[in-house]
Amino acid sequence: MTEKPKINELTRRERQIIEVIYRLGRATAVEVVDSLPGKPNNATIRTILGVLEEKGYLRHETVKGRYIYYPTIPLYQARRTALNHVLETFFKGSEASAVISILKKSDAKLTKEDVEMILELINKSRKEGR
Repeated sequence: MTEKPKINELTRRERQIIEVIYRLGRATAVEVVDSLPGKPNNATIRTILGVLEEKGYLRHETVKGRYIYYPTIPLYQARRTALNHVLETFFKGSEASAVISILKKSDAKLTKEDVEMILELINKSRKEGR
């Protein structure tokens, strides 16, 4: 197993495959193929699944002769890594700019609980002097 590459070093198709497996939790190659955009070649996807396994992103178990792939990185950690990548790439690391952009979306529908949580975080940040 080689060192895990950073998310921005994965190919577009590798990222798509990882996203499918996180969304499904566990998946066979056929399920991955069926969930991807376009008409990907089954053999190509199986090869990429093997590459992702070599890179350390996926593992598999064999059930009734079929490989069932699952992620090696916990979802919360993958979310954090992806969010950090988005923050650095599109917002120059500014969390505030990202939050403002999300809140300004015309179709952003926040529940009362969401608004209360956001206000709590703002108040906590003020108290801590950030």
